[in-house]
Amino acid sequence: MKILIAYVITLVAFVAIDFVWLSTMANTLYKPALGDMLAPSFRPVPAVLFYLVYAAGLTFFAVRPGLEGGGLGTALLYGIVFGFVAYATYDLTNQATLKNWSTVLTVADLAWGAGLSAVAAGAGHWLTLKIVG
Repeated sequence: MKILIAYVITLVAFVAIDFVWLSTMANTLYKPALGDMLAPSFRPVPAVLFYLVYAAGLTFFAVRPGLEGGGLGTALLYGIVFGFVAYATYDLTNQATLKNWSTVLTVADLAWGAGLSAVAAGAGHWLTLKIVG
């Protein structure tokens, strides 16, 4: 039950914070760089699947080790590492294969993904302990 609560908290934190980022940065960072490569409209199914899968990975690889005795520092550290690796996979593959993908976009998105993952993992850890002890 504790891990399910941690998952839900991590998921909600990740989605909420990422929504703010995407709402403010889509037109500033992504649209100018990617232009017509962007889908004409939002596709909810892949987005929901991404968030469900990513939060599960973040919970398993970062929040759970923190809850199992590593503490908040472990959740934060493992979260930032998980986020960096996951976002690097996406960003560097895109930079290698897409002509419009810039180094600026890679660096900004990598920093965002790593930081967001750490914060969401930290929130998942901290709030889970507050709720279930």
